[in-house]
Amino acid sequence: MKAVGLYKHLPINDPHSLVDCELPDPVATEQDLLVRIKAISVNPVDTKIRAPKEGSYDPAKILGWDAAGMVESVGDAVTLFTPGDEVYYAGDITRPGSNAELQLIDERLVGKKPASLSFKEAAALPLTTITAWEAIFDRLGIVNNKGNRAVFLIIGGAGGVGSMATQIGKTVPGLTLIATASRGETVAWCKKQGADFVIDHHQPLLPQIKALNLEVDYIFCCNNTDSHWNSMAELIRPQGKICTIVDNSGPLDMQLLKTKSLTHVWEFMYTRSMFKTDDMHEQGALLNRVSELVDDNIIATTMQEDFGTINAKNLRKAHARVEEGSMIGKLVLGGN
Repeated sequence: MKAVGLYKHLPINDPHSLVDCELPDPVATEQDLLVRIKAISVNPVDTKIRAPKEGSYDPAKILGWDAAGMVESVGDAVTLFTPGDEVYYAGDITRPGSNAELQLIDERLVGKKPASLSFKEAAALPLTTITAWEAIFDRLGIVNNKGNRAVFLIIGGAGGVGSMATQIGKTVPGLTLIATASRGETVAWCKKQGADFVIDHHQPLLPQIKALNLEVDYIFCCNNTDSHWNSMAELIRPQGKICTIVDNSGPLDMQLLKTKSLTHVWEFMYTRSMFKTDDMHEQGALLNRVSELVDDNIIATTMQEDFGTINAKNLRKAHARVEEGSMIGKLVLGGN
């Protein structure tokens, strides 16, 4: 099969950072699906894993953790899918990725592709959707309770994860959503995703929250954890909950959480697949639920940029675009 991989960790402007290659076709066994990839999306995790560091590979290491495609064949223990099914998923970071014609993926991590979306539109959703869904419902424990007029702050609302967190948050009755953005186009995007209010994360957050006459119960930080840590502890209501996804570069002062009895929790969407947890099937289940929400016009794709067919040249351009750090929504590639 054709694939795009890396042999060494190199800067993205190096033509050898991602290269076209040929690999043997994988074979589905046990609970694996063999999926023919129709479209992919690129996420910051791809660029971080590819970034310059020690290490080399032979055969090439295949990146890519967002895909939509068609089931080619199934392992003998598969019960949820059959050949010909259209699927989407974020995959498993411990296995070869989706930057290839074919990929093996455990059926428990896979959802049925929204019927109303193209493969490219669907490929924009899985990783950010799973991350946002798990953060909101599994980590923060936000519930569908109309009597609880809670306030939810999303720091970094225009990115892939923030965009999905806003849309998913809007499905919770009674939840007031505040997103952060700093440019005219990102403010407009956050409002389009359903944010009730948009504030500027380049300015002190607490005065802006006070100006809205609101107190924040939950915070989902999709941006720089270190730079927002103190202000999150300052502005959140006592006994509130904070969820973060971006690695901290220095120690976090946990003492700031004590007097308010605050909860801090991490969200890492690969935990279930990496550790083969008993509930790893929940990722497939939530993707199926999101497919229903998409087909009911409640949730929309966040695809914004199309980088053409899947090859090394286009993937290098896509990685460079993600590394700029100014993405609104998601970028995709489709075809082989």
